[in-house]
Amino acid sequence: MGQTGGAVLNIEQTLQTLASERLLFHSEADFQHALAWKIHEQHPDARIRLEVPSANFGKRERIDIVINAEGRKYALELKYKKRTLNLALNGEKFSLSNDGAQDIGRYDFVKDIVRLERYVLSEENTIGYAILLTNDDLYWKESVRGVSSAAFFLHEGRTIDSSAPLAWHESTGEGTMKGRHEPFTLRTNYTIHWKDYSAIAGSQFRYLLLTVAR
Repeated sequence: MGQTGGAVLNIEQTLQTLASERLLFHSEADFQHALAWKIHEQHPDARIRLEVPSANFGKRERIDIVINAEGRKYALELKYKKRTLNLALNGEKFSLSNDGAQDIGRYDFVKDIVRLERYVLSEENTIGYAILLTNDDLYWKESVRGVSSAAFFLHEGRTIDSSAPLAWHESTGEGTMKGRHEPFTLRTNYTIHWKDYSAIAGSQFRYLLLTVAR
């Protein structure tokens, strides 16, 4: 899905601007803070909050970033998945560990979309954005690996179908599904298109940005 008409914030443009200043991040929290700060710089009058609860959610559920700007609300969920990368950049040392577990990462990203769909429905005049930034090409390349999580695949060009529940394959081990048994049903289809974020020390970072509209 593309940008929603009438949006004050252009999240795609903000990510591209951020990429010119921050090629990579130490952690998901670092990415979250940097993106929120960049939005603040571009929209100093906007009200920006992190880790926002909702009365319509479970007690432990939060939205990563919520922005109020010119009468519209924006809800952002972020994921940052890493492959091992060690380097020094502008005097700053980065030591990224390998997250692996792409099947769980895919499941959790789809869960973000479901959370945003519920949030957008519960809040008037709200747009949601699910963002996944990674240097792990197993997320954007189609593969026969990880068949257990095929329903949650995020490879380039795939359309995630809302006509049927998304669930683990019946052969999936209990260890993989621990705490993640719930199947998902989306309100609409989402087509996957990855975009380049940065390239450094032979490592390509790309991002997936999905718009969740009311």
